[in-house]
Amino acid sequence: MLDKVDYNCLIEVTPTNIENGEPAKAHILKAMNQGKNVVTSNKGPLALCFSELIDAANLNNILFKYEASVGGAMPIINFAHETLAGNEIYSIQGILNGTCNYILSRMANEGSPYDQTLNEAQELGIAETNPYQDVEGIDTACKIVILANSLLNMDVKLKDVQIEGITRITPESILLAKKEGLLIKLIGEASKNNLEVSPRLVREGSPFAVDGTLNVATLRTDLADDVTVAGKGSGSIETASAILSDIISIWKSSL
Repeated sequence: MLDKVDYNCLIEVTPTNIENGEPAKAHILKAMNQGKNVVTSNKGPLALCFSELIDAANLNNILFKYEASVGGAMPIINFAHETLAGNEIYSIQGILNGTCNYILSRMANEGSPYDQTLNEAQELGIAETNPYQDVEGIDTACKIVILANSLLNMDVKLKDVQIEGITRITPESILLAKKEGLLIKLIGEASKNNLEVSPRLVREGSPFAVDGTLNVATLRTDLADDVTVAGKGSGSIETASAILSDIISIWKSSL
């Protein structure tokens, strides 16, 4: 298909496949080997074969952008590479899945059980028909792998992340946490010593005490200390915003 069209930048937005990264991986590598720049929102190939894709981009001297793969409209990858370019980043912690945050927020605010809240999220289009990757923490883990490789210069894959989702969280546990001024959130963490996704307690009023589909992440650095970014983490418009920013960045680099 790519041989039959004239283009200078591939926008790869096929559905995520965390088994082998296809067909996105093949599309991306083919475009790179043809000397084309690439923008993708696809977590699959990035979580499974990040170093292979980066090596191919460098070998072919093309630009490879993937801001939309983590955090939707929340600026994090380009922000870290550009605005925090003079810093060493020690770790990233964050809420990186809007579906899980929506479910946990509703459970905390309304005392509703997990199954009921999930069904409502599906009816609203916030949760997928098959929400397995979101609620079991796999989607967050993919993003942690991308951040670890891209921002911490690690070489890790999805299998290296310890993962626990939110399916066992009960209204009773959320209520007990609230009595102590705490909230339960699904937090992903990437550092040289830890790659983990798990429900954690955060204090009300902290940067991680965000509701709805918001994502938030804190980058711990050597010079800028802790830097926190937030934004809408799910939705087609939010993803399009990140993709468009990458396209514009590539266009500017060609001027």
